[in-house]
Amino acid sequence: MDIRQLRYFTIIVEEKQISAAARRLHMSQPPLSQQLKALEDELGSALVERSGKHLELTEAGKALYSYALKLLQLMDEAKTEVQEIGSGFKGVLRIGINTLSSVGLPDTLMRFKENYPQVTYKIQQNESAQLCSMVKSRVLELAIIRLPLALDEFSVLHLNTEPFYLMASRQLIPQPLAPEIPLEQIRNYPLILPSTEGLGVHYTVLMACAKHRFEPRIIAECSDIPLLLSLVSSGFGAAVVPETIVKLHASHDVQVAKIADPDLSSPYALIWLKEHHLSQAARHFIDMISPPASRE
Repeated sequence: MDIRQLRYFTIIVEEKQISAAARRLHMSQPPLSQQLKALEDELGSALVERSGKHLELTEAGKALYSYALKLLQLMDEAKTEVQEIGSGFKGVLRIGINTLSSVGLPDTLMRFKENYPQVTYKIQQNESAQLCSMVKSRVLELAIIRLPLALDEFSVLHLNTEPFYLMASRQLIPQPLAPEIPLEQIRNYPLILPSTEGLGVHYTVLMACAKHRFEPRIIAECSDIPLLLSLVSSGFGAAVVPETIVKLHASHDVQVAKIADPDLSSPYALIWLKEHHLSQAARHFIDMISPPASRE
């Protein structure tokens, strides 16, 4: 059993037909069938069985397919790492960004681009929990996420901790808000949270309110930030948001007040998967974004 046979096998599984797999591999069908038979003979087990016009995996085939994907991924990572070492600073930076944390990313990427001009980028924006899944599945190498989340499988570099603000239209709250307000004041308003139940920001707000023995009047959850801001501007409700959102979207139509409470803050961090290969581009990005103390 060799890597070539495993590649052939995974493509047969994906295409579900020998003929389709042969076309994809730009080879004739008989040699591909012979490779599959040789693999089955060596392992002493049938790997696929015909179901109508398609092939389906046997239990033995399912086990081999799972291992084949892992082995092929390791081979690809080894090839990539060796090529990157030889080619210097070329590569792709695959990074995710939480929907609430994008304010500083353009400046950070500009600094990175100045140092590594040949690197290209794949940037995806999503909820923090989804970004963790994408890093685990290797769709992304790095992600900037909001805490708290379970991160046992990840290396974590803390980046910053932001205060929360109340944002509201003058239609909803006609009287001017003070620059800072106590957390208890938000109980007076219908609230929109920029996060769904169980996720970091939502959990942080609920826990902070619970410590002050009140339950916030949440009328909506909305992770689409432009829509959330439109709802706030219309007077639909007030929003409790991290400072980033205020920096990006504050306007004269919306008044804001910092919520002065030590229990209400929003940390965010850079994560990557433990004990897995990182591209040179990802390593350089981690080095650049790390606080000086963490590099000593």
